[in-house]
Amino acid sequence: MGQLDGKVAIITGAAQGMGAAEARMFAAEGAQVVLVDIQDDLGAAVATEIGEAGVYEHLDVRCEDDWARVVPAVEQRFGRLDILVNNAGINRVASIATMPMSDYYDMVATNQTGPLLGMRAVLAPMIKAGGGSIINISSFNGLQGLPGMVAYTGSKFAVRGMTKVAAMEFGRHGIRVNSVHPWGIVETSMGQAEDFSQVDSNSIFANQPIARTGRAVEVARMVVYLASDQASYCTGAEFVVDGGYGAGPQIPGLIEA
Repeated sequence: MGQLDGKVAIITGAAQGMGAAEARMFAAEGAQVVLVDIQDDLGAAVATEIGEAGVYEHLDVRCEDDWARVVPAVEQRFGRLDILVNNAGINRVASIATMPMSDYYDMVATNQTGPLLGMRAVLAPMIKAGGGSIINISSFNGLQGLPGMVAYTGSKFAVRGMTKVAAMEFGRHGIRVNSVHPWGIVETSMGQAEDFSQVDSNSIFANQPIARTGRAVEVARMVVYLASDQASYCTGAEFVVDGGYGAGPQIPGLIEA
């Protein structure tokens, strides 16, 4: 038996990276997965790879009409909706002084407004199903700042805060809402973008307790746990997947560990 047997999930940004890894693992754990994205060819290919347990739908997380179209269609097709993973996100690096406002607004719309629209859209179906689980993918940059990422960091802090509010508002309906905070997911297309081409990832991660970058599948395992009944008493919480980066400052040479 899988951890998600009989459950129906929507995963945003599921065409690649962490979203695709989550979709594959959800299906392997017994869920029916609806992959949504704006990259139709990539998303459809992942759904085809998954097989009968995977279905692809076009959905722009910034568009309320898309949510209003897709969520009822999922409920009608499968009879229920149990899980939402708000995974879609974008990033562009620029200082506060040089950030184009169009880029700022685009990141806020995708990273912050998108999860809000998703939570609003799935509330009624989850109430009808008797409960559910919402997992909002924030970031380690939703816990601390990073130069050059004012829009990304601001939007991910917002996701962290919205998660707590939703947990308080939705809890009486049996709906759990948690946030996941990955660090160092550079194997994804976001982590490999041109903005990060000059970053020496080896030097960044060399001194943390687990001295390597994170992997999409490692985040997916955390998301599966939070989606499952194993996490039945977890809500309004932050789950960090960071290789120990946030445990404290690393000072090479201070002691031999």
